[in-house]
Amino acid sequence: MTASTDVQEITIDTIRTLSMDAVQAANSGHPGTPMALAPVAYSLWSNFLNYDPANPNWVARDRFVLSCGHASMLLYSLIHLAGVAKTDESGNPTDGLAISLDDIKNFRQITSPCAGHPEYGYAAGIETTTGPLGQGLGNSVGMAIAGKWLAATYDRPGFELFGFNTYAICSDGDVMEGIGCEAASLAGHLKLSNLCWVYDDNEITIEGRTELAFSEDVPARFESLGWQVITVTDANDMASLDAAYAKFLETDDRPTLIVLKSIIGFGAPNKQDTSGAHGSPLGEEEIALAKENYGWKHEKFAVPVEATDDFRAKLGGRGGSAHAQWTEKYASYAEAFPTEFKELETLFAGKLPEGWETSIPEFETDSKGMATRVSSGKVLNAVASAVPNFIGGSADLAGSNKSNNDDPAAGHFSGSDFSGKNFHFGIREHAMAAIGNGMSLCGIRPYVATFFVFTDYLRPSLRLSSIMHQPVMYIMTHDSIGLGEDGPTHQPVEHLAACRAIPNVLVMRPGDANEVAQCYHAALADSKRPSVLVLSRQNLPTLDRSHYQSAEGATRGGYTLLDTDGTPDVILMGTGSEVQYCLEAAEKLAAEGTKARVVSMPCWELFDEQSAEYRESVLPSAVSRRVAVEAGIKMGWERYLGAGGAFVGMDSFGASAPAELLYEHFGITADGIVAKVNSL
Repeated sequence: MTASTDVQEITIDTIRTLSMDAVQAANSGHPGTPMALAPVAYSLWSNFLNYDPANPNWVARDRFVLSCGHASMLLYSLIHLAGVAKTDESGNPTDGLAISLDDIKNFRQITSPCAGHPEYGYAAGIETTTGPLGQGLGNSVGMAIAGKWLAATYDRPGFELFGFNTYAICSDGDVMEGIGCEAASLAGHLKLSNLCWVYDDNEITIEGRTELAFSEDVPARFESLGWQVITVTDANDMASLDAAYAKFLETDDRPTLIVLKSIIGFGAPNKQDTSGAHGSPLGEEEIALAKENYGWKHEKFAVPVEATDDFRAKLGGRGGSAHAQWTEKYASYAEAFPTEFKELETLFAGKLPEGWETSIPEFETDSKGMATRVSSGKVLNAVASAVPNFIGGSADLAGSNKSNNDDPAAGHFSGSDFSGKNFHFGIREHAMAAIGNGMSLCGIRPYVATFFVFTDYLRPSLRLSSIMHQPVMYIMTHDSIGLGEDGPTHQPVEHLAACRAIPNVLVMRPGDANEVAQCYHAALADSKRPSVLVLSRQNLPTLDRSHYQSAEGATRGGYTLLDTDGTPDVILMGTGSEVQYCLEAAEKLAAEGTKARVVSMPCWELFDEQSAEYRESVLPSAVSRRVAVEAGIKMGWERYLGAGGAFVGMDSFGASAPAELLYEHFGITADGIVAKVNSL
């Protein structure tokens, strides 16, 4: 590349040099991709992205996702040069920049929002947390779905407010990952024409050339998935880039993949086509050569005024004007459609409609009862009638999960009806969860559902729900050996422990229908973390609350369900379907003269957040004789059992047989509990 005084080239080279200098200063990071993709991002942000840097949380903005999060310096450079405003805790713009030059100079340091991979919430302009490859692609599909749903649900003739576009830049690793293909398959099926992925086909991964492990025809694959595919053979060809984005905007019947041929570390003469420029600093000598190649004569971390003036005038001018026009139209919409406007204001504030909790049903005592998956379905439908943006679906198991919204007006989200509230994710558990994250990031309160054992398939996305503090609800049924004949491959014995190990996740395993209702209440009332509702296939009795304590105790995570006179001799603790066995065992122990308190513990996380006084009132330290009962492994129960406690549950995988026989076989019964108590 020859030296140029053209302001466009100056801006592009500023993106490149900031990326090189930041990675070198940190002695850590990936400079090659930001260097190669600077023109690609510049074209998009300068000429096409509908985004107002002065109001970065404008709800109708286009979304930009850097799925190849290792190239984070590309995003940080863009945010800085664009002058994206810093926001306060409520998301309102303030004075100052979301990413300052000092932040960039401290790339990958604990004091800087410029983390090694983009982290949602660290700075305005970072739309989602990316880094695990393919996750950003799943998120982008969720964002595109949100744009389509909001437009179909709330737009009115003359008031086209939503339907924003979502752009994602992805790498070879993103399209290799299974989640990327899952997400692409669903996006093509749904004809998400507001979704554009830019695939950086640079043929490099950490280990070296992609030919080591990857030789498929990616364009042909995407065409077979229902995507429009556009090829740009040179990442520096600005006219071709602009034409590709323009063609995307003209397309209204399918998503678009722009296949981009780039040279990683472009401008670093001795590093082209090697993995070194991808995963490590260039070194001072290589940086000097690259800058010489650009004709760059500025000092480290230089940001020429021409670059910021150019970028902010183009993006900010276009985005600011679009935002102003939208705001004026939205004000008129408020007058014309006050009910819809109120719903939108509540939605974008991250709140629930006033009085929503009154929709939660109360279930009558029933010794036969119902499976908690069934009561969950009833609660879900009641809540969905009160919370318009509580929408979601299942990975091909809606009938088993009872996760359908049965309201005939709810409809089914599809390529021909974007207003539907029931989603069909297909057998794509991992993409489903990542899509739920993307929907949540756009103001939706999504739920996603499958069998509990398949949290193994979606756990990385659940972890990111937690990291990003997104209140995605995971409805997980068939929760234990109680699912019966399907056998150990489908019987989750270690999964409660695995999910509880993720920080900031509400893992809830209710013991009857009214505990289910209260767990919904607690989960939906919490707007800062995901919840996992773990539900049974088999029927559980609906307890007589005139005899036992109120199910409202479930909102505190754990509570005394059945007590004795005076200090108990033993405390029996259980969750879910095993609570009934604790109650039965307490009766048997009483007949033997042993006073047993029964504690239901549907959510450890909530219980641990209660005051020390409350926790002591439920689990008094003076009572060391304790037994925990759960059709899963013991891991984690030690914190409540102490040195003198014992566990009744699983220490192996399950087996294939009817549920009642399995509980007998593994000793998870009232008699088994009594025997364990008497052995202490």
